[in-house]
Amino acid sequence: MKHKVEMKWLGNLAYKSEMDGHTLITDATVQVGGDGKGVSPKKLMLTALAGCTGIDMALILKKMRVEVEDIKVSVEGELTEEKPSYYKNMHVIYEFFGKELLHQKIERAVKLSEEEYCGVSALYKQVISVTSEIIYHED
Repeated sequence: MKHKVEMKWLGNLAYKSEMDGHTLITDATVQVGGDGKGVSPKKLMLTALAGCTGIDMALILKKMRVEVEDIKVSVEGELTEEKPSYYKNMHVIYEFFGKELLHQKIERAVKLSEEEYCGVSALYKQVISVTSEIIYHED
């Protein structure tokens, strides 16, 4: 299977892509010469990891019949100082909200996502350190 993404130039540093019926605009910040009309392409790497593992988490927890009120997935990435700058590491923070959360099953779901299902994580781990932590918010 192959995926293809096409970007249409909108002028200056902005581009637009139509994917799966959704529009995505990327642009650079005003500080570097862009117009700030869209999201940073580099930060989309963090979004890809959060989205991939987030989808896995929801699917795995549903199959396990684990109920949570909410899930928040944050990804922090540290950039190198040299040019071209790139993420030298990423840290995923999983937050689960609810009553009487089943910690053991949630931790199993996180492990399954990180080690078997999330293709974005698998790719990133080949070239950088990807760490994670779980935070529980129980009523």
